[in-house]
Formats: sequence, structure tokens, C-alpha cells
Amino acid sequence: MNKTPPHTPAFAAAQPRASTKAKPNWLVRKYGKRVLKQNIPLYIMFLPIIIFFLVFKYYPMTGLVIAFKRYSFIKGIWGSPWAGLSSFKLIFSNDQMIHIIWNTLLLSGLAIVIGFPIPIILALLLNEVRKMAFKRLIQTFVYLPHFLNWVIVGGIVITMFSQNTGTINHLIDKAFGTTIPFLYNEYSWLGIFIGSGIWKEAGWGAIIYLAALTSIDQSLYEAASIDGANKWQQMLRITLPGILPTIIIMLILKIGHLMEVGFDQVFVLQNDAVSNISEVISTFMYKIGIQQANFSLATAMGLFESFVGLVLVVAANRIARQFGQGLW
Repeated sequence: MNKTPPHTPAFAAAQPRASTKAKPNWLVRKYGKRVLKQNIPLYIMFLPIIIFFLVFKYYPMTGLVIAFKRYSFIKGIWGSPWAGLSSFKLIFSNDQMIHIIWNTLLLSGLAIVIGFPIPIILALLLNEVRKMAFKRLIQTFVYLPHFLNWVIVGGIVITMFSQNTGTINHLIDKAFGTTIPFLYNEYSWLGIFIGSGIWKEAGWGAIIYLAALTSIDQSLYEAASIDGANKWQQMLRITLPGILPTIIIMLILKIGHLMEVGFDQVFVLQNDAVSNISEVISTFMYKIGIQQANFSLATAMGLFESFVGLVLVVAANRIARQFGQGLW
């Protein structure tokens, strides 16, 4: 009788193979408990953060149910009668609200298109400064406006551009004998709105790109210099591709806030003469929700704003993933 020796390949093939993917339960339990015990201090440190988000971020989201109710102070959130989608129907059937949404998209879109490249350009310029004392001085001046409240910034803007008492109009009046209503003309107001936002936040935004620039290998610049590349060519071929992932991430986050125009900035700078272009979702929610106590409609507008922001972030990220630069 022919028997296959135990050491032959045929014998080995006939034997059942132990699964290499699944680990024994006792091994998982042993090392799982060990890892858990080792990380207990980290879990304890992370616990306050979890509690903070649960209490101040996630729990307040239950108030979004107001958008689907006819909210009353007396009856409370859960006692108020259901109204279904009536608030949302009012949003899309009212021409004024459609105009407000358009104003929001216009102001936010222009702020992104015009303002987004400024911190990148500022970071590139600061990166080329070799005298550290001068570089720190410029950084201090461009970072400082970020720490000022919009009430202060708005006061500065009004002091400069006011038609009767503004510094600029005072000089124009002396030179030409007339004044220009910068804050009462829609186009000039739009320019002031965009410009003041850039002046306040461009320096702070440049910090992220300056940090990204430090990760670029300096030997690439040395090799490019040896090959005869000038500063402009080095920036196009090395610097911008090096910080491109950071630019993509920041752009995705900016697009996510397309429907959000800062309430403080608009509220401080707007006036009745430019209300046709300055009335946005945030100011509308303040007037409707706080001043007129129509909380259901204001909540519906806020929920719609957040939903559009979510869709824009997902869409922008999907487009970025096509170029290998997605956020997730």
C-alpha cells in the first residue's frame, strides 16, 4: 500500500490550513485589555472634550425640531404643534427670501474669489523676506487686525469712509470740493465690505500657509537654482505644488461656509441705503428670529444654510479627490 510521507507536499496540501486572518479570541481579549489600560490616562484627558461637544454642540441640535413646528414660548419646544414643512415652503415661495439667499451667495462668493488668494500671496511674499526683524514687524502689522472685534473695525471703516466726517472724504473735499458717499452706494459699499474682510483676516490666514512652506525640502530650491531657475520659476514649480494640499483643504473649508456671511461684519457696516445688497441670511435670521420672535422660520433658514454648506463641502471634496487632494 502506497502511503504519502508526512513531509511531502501532497501531505501538506491535504492538511487543513489554520486561518491567518482571524486571531484567537483570547489573544484579542488579552492585548485589547492591555491597550485599554495603557491608554486610560488619555481617555480621561479626552473625556472633558467629549462632554463639551455633547453638551454644547450635539444636544442643542435637538432644537432644530423648531423648524418643523409652530413654536410658542408658552408651550415650549416639545409642546408646540407640528407645522411640517410650512416654514421651508415660505422660504422658497417668498421673493424677498430668494433675494436674501442670492445676496448671501454674492457676498460670500466674492469674498472667496477675491479674498482667498490674498493670504497665499502674502505668505509667499513673507517667505522671501530674509531680514528677520523686518519680517517680524510686517507679520505683527498684518496679524494685528485679526484680534480686533468687528465693532472696532467697523468704527475704523466708518471713520475713514463717512461722507460727512470721514478722513478720506475730508481730503477729497479739500482737493475737489465734493464728497463721495462710499457707504451709501451699493458698489462702493461692496468694495469696502470685501476690502475690510481681507484686511482683517488675510494676515491670520497666511500663518497656515507659512507653516506649510516650512515642510518643503530646501534642497529642491538649491537644485532648481543650479539648473538656472529664477525665483518666479521656483515658486511655480516648487513652492505652489508643495503647499497645494493645504490650499485644497482650506478651499474646501471655505466653500463649506459659502452660505455663511459673518453677521458682525454685515450688521456693523450695513445701512438702509444699501439694504438691497447687504441683507443676508444671518441678518435676516436676527431680525426675524430675535426682533420679531419668529423662531420657526429663523431655525428653518439656519437648517437650510447648514444643509447647503454640507452639500458644498461633500461636492468640493469629491472634486478634489479626483486630483488626489481630498480632505477625506
